[in-house]
Amino acid sequence: MVFVGSDDQLTVPTAVKIVIAGGFGTGKTTMVASVSEIAPLRTEELLTEAGVHVDDLVGIEGKDTTTVALDFGRITINTKVVLYLFGTPGQNRFWFMWDELATGAIGAVVLVDTRRLDSSFPSIDFFEHRGIPFIVAVNCFDGSQLYTVDEVRHALDLDEAIPVLLCDARDRESSKAVLVGLIQHSMNRLAAV
Repeated sequence: MVFVGSDDQLTVPTAVKIVIAGGFGTGKTTMVASVSEIAPLRTEELLTEAGVHVDDLVGIEGKDTTTVALDFGRITINTKVVLYLFGTPGQNRFWFMWDELATGAIGAVVLVDTRRLDSSFPSIDFFEHRGIPFIVAVNCFDGSQLYTVDEVRHALDLDEAIPVLLCDARDRESSKAVLVGLIQHSMNRLAAV
């Protein structure tokens, strides 16, 4: 992507990488699709009988596809900055890709589903152990019990410095607010160093 500046100079915008992570079925693919300005790249495949004993569908029984590599989206902020969104696969057997997806990221959104909160701990641990700034976004699914930010923070044993936001991954404005929260958090962490 190249832009022509006001002085007829070609400029290449700064690429800013953000990771959208979380457990299986938390809405990562949906979030990337809701905010991307391009048709997102998706690597979804149908769930099959082969995964019946591997994939835990408790609480997400209607799910019939899964991301097997990554989701990719883009948001052009202006001629100087472009966000690249990388959604991770949520199943344990695909976690070997997370290191590559997280390399060079300014931060991550850990998307959580309160119906399956235990699936969030590996994602949180991943970013904590690597020192990558992250925020937690609670995807408020239809029909699920709503919890306060403080209740979620306590249940996940999160430090007060880690932002926790409520969102609807299907909604563009809600997902944008999450990304703004992550960028602000990442910038604050960088300024503190």
